[in-house]
Amino acid sequence: MDAVEREADARRHLLSPAEEMAKLGEESRPLLAYGEGIYVVDTRGRRLIDGPAGMWCTQVGYARKEISDAIATQSMKLSYNSPWYTTNSPAAELAARIAEMTPGDLNRIFFTTGGSTAVDSALRFTEFYNNVLGRPAKKRIIVRKDGYHGSTNLTAACSGRAGNWPNFDIEQDRIAFISSPNMRLADGKSEAEFLDHLVAEFQQKLDELGADTVAAFLAEPLLASGGVIIPPKGYHARIKALCEQHDIVYISDEVVTAFGRCGEWFASEKMFGVVPDIITFAKGVTSGYVPLGGLAISEKLLARVSGDNAKGGYFTNGYTYTGHPVSCAAALANIAIIEDSNLLDHVREMSEHFAAGLNSLADLPLVADVRSSGLVGCVECLADKSHVVADDFDRKIGARIDAICFDLGLIVRPIGHMCVLSPPLIITREEIDRIIAILRQGILQAADELARGEIR
Repeated sequence: MDAVEREADARRHLLSPAEEMAKLGEESRPLLAYGEGIYVVDTRGRRLIDGPAGMWCTQVGYARKEISDAIATQSMKLSYNSPWYTTNSPAAELAARIAEMTPGDLNRIFFTTGGSTAVDSALRFTEFYNNVLGRPAKKRIIVRKDGYHGSTNLTAACSGRAGNWPNFDIEQDRIAFISSPNMRLADGKSEAEFLDHLVAEFQQKLDELGADTVAAFLAEPLLASGGVIIPPKGYHARIKALCEQHDIVYISDEVVTAFGRCGEWFASEKMFGVVPDIITFAKGVTSGYVPLGGLAISEKLLARVSGDNAKGGYFTNGYTYTGHPVSCAAALANIAIIEDSNLLDHVREMSEHFAAGLNSLADLPLVADVRSSGLVGCVECLADKSHVVADDFDRKIGARIDAICFDLGLIVRPIGHMCVLSPPLIITREEIDRIIAILRQGILQAADELARGEIR
C-alpha cells in the first residue's frame, strides 16, 4: 500500500498521544518511512533533522546495525522469559553494567517497560518501604510544578504540567506541589536568593504536611518537558539534605537526562551535585530502538527492608516484560556504541557549540529566554518578552515556528510557546549550525507574520 492509504488508515484507526479530539479522524501526523543518522524521512520524501531525537531518546541515531543485529540475534536465541520464575543473561549483564555507572551505592536495578512504569515502580517501592518499616502514614509525595513524570495514574498525578490535567481525574491527596525552580519566576531575586527561597518553600511544605507523612521527593535534575528548566546551582544538594534529615526518599527522575544526554551516564551527581536514593531511567538506555526502563535503588535503602529486616515482605511489583531479554540485549549494544565512539566526550564538546548557537538567538524578536544543558535546550518565545507567563496567543506563535521549521527540514518539539531541541548525541558541529540556522529563520519569519497581523 502507498503512503496515501497508510495516512488514511491512521486517520481512521489510530488514537495518538495528545490527540485533539475535535479533529479526530480529520488529519494524521506526518508518516515516517525510515531514519538514518540524525535524520528521518517521511513517506513523501521529505528529509528532516530529528531535533528532539524522537522523544529525547535516539542517542546514537537511526539505523545502527549493531543494535539491530543484537535484537535479531537475541530474539532467535531467547525471545522471552518470565521474570517471576527465571532470569536471562542480558538482563543480568545489563544490571551489572548500569550499577557500574550509577553514583553512590545505587547498585540494585529493577527493569520496567519504560519511563512511566519506572517512576511508578519507584513510588510503589516507597510505599512498600514505609509499610515494612511500620510507617503506614508516611506516604505523601512532593513534586514540582512544570515537572513531568509519566502517564500512569500515579505518575500523571505527580506531573505538574497543568495542560495535561483537564478532563482527567488525577488529583490525589498524597501529592503536594512546590514551585518550579525557574529563574524567570524569581521576581528579581538573585540566583542565591532564589535558591534560599526555594529551599525555604520546601521546608515550609514539610512543616505544613508533617515531615513524618512525607515518603518521597520526586524530581528531574532539569525539568525537561517543563521547558528545560535548570535549577539554581546547589538546589538538589540542599533539598537532599532536608530529605535526609527527615528520612524522605530522594528520587531523581533521569528518564531524559541519563545515558549521555548531559554528557554523563547519569547527570544527578556530576552535573547537579546530588547522590539520590533512587534513580529512574528509560529512553536513552536503548536509544529508543525497543522499549525499556528501570530504576537503580540504594543498597542502604534496601538493607532496611531485606534480609533480617524483611518481616516476611515481598516486593511484588513487576511487569510481564520486566528485564526483557531482547530489550536488554539492545541496551547492551547501545552502551557499547556509546563507549566505543567516546560519545560522552563528544557530547561535552558539542554542548558548548550547541549552547553558543542557541544563545545566538537570544536577541531575536519573540525570544524571551534561552536555556540549555548538555544536548538539550529550549528557546522560549513570547509575543511580549516582558511577560513571564505564556498565553494561548503565545502558543499559536510557537506552533507557527514549529510549522515553518518543519517545512525547512527540521523537527522541533513545540511545548506550547517553547521550542525544545534534544538532538541525537552523534550530531556534528555542522549539523548543529544547520539546526540553529533553520530555527533562526523560523523565528524571524513568524515575527514578520506577527507584525503583518497574519497570526491571530
